[in-house]
Amino acid sequence: MAITRRLAAKQQRALEILTRLKRLYPDATCSLNFANPLQLLVATILSAQCTDERVNQVTPALFARYRDAEDFAMADLAELEQYIKSTGFYRNKARHIQGACRRIVEVYGGQVPKVMEDLLSLPGVARKTANVVLAHGYGILGGVTVDTHVKRLSRRLGLTQETDPVKIERDLMRLIPQPDWENWSIRLIYHGRAVCQARQPQCEGCELIDLCATGRKLIPKP
Repeated sequence: MAITRRLAAKQQRALEILTRLKRLYPDATCSLNFANPLQLLVATILSAQCTDERVNQVTPALFARYRDAEDFAMADLAELEQYIKSTGFYRNKARHIQGACRRIVEVYGGQVPKVMEDLLSLPGVARKTANVVLAHGYGILGGVTVDTHVKRLSRRLGLTQETDPVKIERDLMRLIPQPDWENWSIRLIYHGRAVCQARQPQCEGCELIDLCATGRKLIPKP
């Protein structure tokens, strides 16, 4: 019973956090620019350890040069690397993009799959990327996207004690209603960028401080 009560209390707190995030960031949406699921897949791979702003600077020329999965699959790898060099770790990213697109062409008829297990079979695609593609490319809520912001804030807020993204996702899926899985992640990312930054979180001005396991410790006691 005690475990059930603790879970219920945590769920209630998570819902209040979600309500406030919706009020704070009503227009929050995916920051990556894309026109179709393939472009979203490529952009999400590029976003690893890179800002979305930088990715959006790179992708217009990239998508003008490579228009479909077959173009990426048959690309000269050195040329592809040059297009994405400024996103960092470009050699690995280029190999992942080309490997994923080759499998998309050979196994899925040139179309990005819309099933989690199929997406996870693509080189360079883990659950974070798969969740983004499913949610924003196909409108399918298969899980909670856990990037570095979501990982950090979920732990600071006391919603999980896990460090592994898959386990964090599992915990969040128990707390957040499925229709809000993706907008939870997007809004938490916005809050992580604007307020709850990694090195200098702005706790004093944070509208979640009374709900935050970390921030509550900073509130002066009467």
